[in-house]
Amino acid sequence: MGKRTELKPDPAGLDLVIDIPFLSIVAALLIFGLLMLYSASWDVSWRVSNDVNSFFLRQLLWLVLGLGVAVFLYFMDYHRWAKNRLAILAIAGTIALLVLVLFIGDRSIFGGKSVQPSELAKLTIVIYLAVWLEAKGDLIKKFHFGLIPLAVILGLVGGLIAIQTDVSAAVTIFALGLLLFYMAGGSLMQILILLVISMSMGAGLVALKKPEVYQRITDFWVGIRDINAIGSEQITKSFSAFMDGGWFGVGLGRGVAKLVLLPVPHTDSIFAVVGEELGFVGSAILVVLYALLLWRGMIIAKKALDGLGSLLVAGLVFWIVFEAYVNIAVIIGLLPVAGNPLPFMSQGGSNLVVTLSAIGIILGVARMAEMERRKQERRSLGAVVDLRGRDRRGSVPGFSRPSGTKRY
Repeated sequence: MGKRTELKPDPAGLDLVIDIPFLSIVAALLIFGLLMLYSASWDVSWRVSNDVNSFFLRQLLWLVLGLGVAVFLYFMDYHRWAKNRLAILAIAGTIALLVLVLFIGDRSIFGGKSVQPSELAKLTIVIYLAVWLEAKGDLIKKFHFGLIPLAVILGLVGGLIAIQTDVSAAVTIFALGLLLFYMAGGSLMQILILLVISMSMGAGLVALKKPEVYQRITDFWVGIRDINAIGSEQITKSFSAFMDGGWFGVGLGRGVAKLVLLPVPHTDSIFAVVGEELGFVGSAILVVLYALLLWRGMIIAKKALDGLGSLLVAGLVFWIVFEAYVNIAVIIGLLPVAGNPLPFMSQGGSNLVVTLSAIGIILGVARMAEMERRKQERRSLGAVVDLRGRDRRGSVPGFSRPSGTKRY
């Protein structure tokens, strides 16, 4: 891991440095998502609240909140997650909320589907693991000091989420843990051991509380053997929407699958709405946007000041893109139905706020790296100018031409 670099506020006004390519990709996804959400939600919104705009307006409120949190995290020094023990407080609070949900008996704290601790867990697990892995260094490779504690935290959080039947979120947690452990220097054999221990612990929790979760995995394997025998009505109806959309779609807002076929067109199945209304071309553009987000995020991770910044950015951007591709894979029948949202697209406050929070942290890491780079450039330029000035002052007064030297 790289050496940590402490930064002080820059009087030259470089605190507003923004990674424009990354921000542009995020903006494109947000605009794309708002357009598709309005198209996919107006019918459901009318049937629920007699207002075609209610779901969309609620999403706008969550968007404003998420942008506010993103701006705060953008200006926050990400080293505070480690120095002020904020990462420990965050993961402890998340586990407490997940346990609370068990007693409530719902995936949401307040009885709706907008505030779900499982969404918060994806953000806090990345922050906690990045801080923990960076602090431990090579000690993570020791079985009793690194593998066991990491497996326990992954198994506990992943198991608590899976109990809520949020299988995709649990899979995301395990995937994030393995990725960050690998980036921190873990070997493939250690990753395999970590996977076995953590998933065994998580599976044990699920077996005790919600054994019916395993039915989703069974349905998936049935679909792999025979695509016509897929056990999910959602997937079969999604196929119909894609077939109706063809190459270029039926037009934005003109789809009918959201009205008569898809069970949750504004959340889990919104990609099927994209396929019907914008066709294969529109769907491909969305897939490419997520790929560009991953590409630019990895560049930011590579340029980060230290190992903590690299782990944070890589973990966060991988989480967002991984969840997006899992949702897409579910809709086209490549993975079992797990109920995960499509980032920036699906209606839901928790997912949008935590996703934008991750974006704020990523841009904050990029900001600090760029500030330090520009400071180094100014120091180097100042040193060159200073040396040239010293050369002139030291050479001109003391210069004497040897006698007999011929002038030209």
